[in-house]
Amino acid sequence: MKKSLLAILFLPCFILAQETSKLTDEMAVKLSEKPLHCINQEYPNKTAHIINNANEVSLSPKDLHPSFYGCFDWHSSVHGHWMLVRLLKTKPDLSAAKDIENILDNSFKKENLQAEADYFTKYQLTTTFERTYGWAWLLKLDEELTTWNHPKAKIWHQNLRPLTDKILSSWKTYLPKQTYPNRTGVHPNTAFAMAFAIDWARANKDKDFENQLIEKAKYFYLKDEKTPAYLEPDGSDFFSPSLEIADLMRRVLPQQEFVQWINKFYEKRSLENIEKIPFVSDLSDYQTVHLVGLSFSKAWCMKGISKSLPENHPLKIDFQKTATVFLNNGLPLLFKGNYGGDHWLASFAVYALED
Repeated sequence: MKKSLLAILFLPCFILAQETSKLTDEMAVKLSEKPLHCINQEYPNKTAHIINNANEVSLSPKDLHPSFYGCFDWHSSVHGHWMLVRLLKTKPDLSAAKDIENILDNSFKKENLQAEADYFTKYQLTTTFERTYGWAWLLKLDEELTTWNHPKAKIWHQNLRPLTDKILSSWKTYLPKQTYPNRTGVHPNTAFAMAFAIDWARANKDKDFENQLIEKAKYFYLKDEKTPAYLEPDGSDFFSPSLEIADLMRRVLPQQEFVQWINKFYEKRSLENIEKIPFVSDLSDYQTVHLVGLSFSKAWCMKGISKSLPENHPLKIDFQKTATVFLNNGLPLLFKGNYGGDHWLASFAVYALED
């Protein structure tokens, strides 16, 4: 593909002076403003709660989810919290550090997180709530706290445990019963969620869960060949279905086996297509703006896949360079939309900018 960097011309001034493929302190502060603004913003809100009876009609988002009620929906609130934890953990001297800490102190109150855990047993028909996209981000949040040796992080992690345990139990119950993967480019995507779950299992040394995930990943995807990525994307995708599978399989297979697998997985026309920058016709449309997130998720997948390939593989350098092009495309758009993107895109950007 033609790897133009003209998109840099449209970056805000705080990014212009920096390499856009790196998460600078100045960029981190600017991105942190997005979740800091929306974590305590209850409305507008897209609840995924199934109303079982008349008594539940009047329940507000905050009634249902006292920790993760903001940022338009539950999963966006969860990964907004992950982002703030990540920034505070890796950049403790940020000018926004105190604001971040105050937000997290409030959200991670023990009683609030216990209520989040109780949601799954207090109400009927919650078995499928946020399965498995929100589950994946919750485990990513827990993983971040697990691997942070900081006094407050230890408290927050302990308070989060009831909810983490509930999600983990639900996932372990569901996984053996999941007969087919979801190959969509939006929330139900199975490969994305399983990749995050494997990361969590390894960080927490849950070998049984890790092995279950590895075996299921192989069952779903090991025989995949000539994936039709030339048909991507759909109109509101924020994931590349094919890249999410490859990003999962590089976690599952030894390098030599992964090389053999990916060589069969992608044909030339599919590779050429997934390297195209998505065109976003309307940044104010809450569905079309998903395509901005597609640039970020493609970037993080390509970076991960590149690192997993040997030096002589043709995709190693190609994916590494293309990831930067996607970042340069997505970052300026993040600051040009409305709440449809503001409530979630910053955390996608932070994850994509991480090494």
